[in-house]
Amino acid sequence: MAVTTDMMRSWRRPRDVMRDLLAHGQREDRALAYLMVACFVIFIAQWPRLSRIAAGFDLAPGAEAPDLTQLMAYEFLGWLMVWPLMFYAIAAVSHVIARLFGGQGTWYGARLALFWALLATTPAALLYGLTAGFLGAVTSTHIVGAIWIGALVVIWFQSLRQAQV
Repeated sequence: MAVTTDMMRSWRRPRDVMRDLLAHGQREDRALAYLMVACFVIFIAQWPRLSRIAAGFDLAPGAEAPDLTQLMAYEFLGWLMVWPLMFYAIAAVSHVIARLFGGQGTWYGARLALFWALLATTPAALLYGLTAGFLGAVTSTHIVGAIWIGALVVIWFQSLRQAQV
């Protein structure tokens, strides 16, 4: 199936999607592609928020607005260099924890579960970025962020359960 179709299916039946992804065999290139695309889309989702900050909104009184190029460079470095390494570490920790609870899966399955959950929830990340950019730090932005993180945790947990069977 198409990746976009699987992303939408993950919101309803994450274990079925993970079963299908694992049936393709151990494809480290595919897992890395999921991670890098997810990180790139999340980086793009930050643009409205960064534009808002560079325009001088949401700054402390007397503070100078930072340069948009500088903000984008830092965000790019974070999302495409630092966070991928962190996600590898988080996936490794999740595999160790799953093994402690009787999981029989592989390191690859734990990585794929996390990376896929990140990619599957990028539409919510984009919505969060838009609300943060247009509205700032208000209740509705926090609600959208909570939905994004909640969906990420649920899809990741369900995918990890399937991968560690």
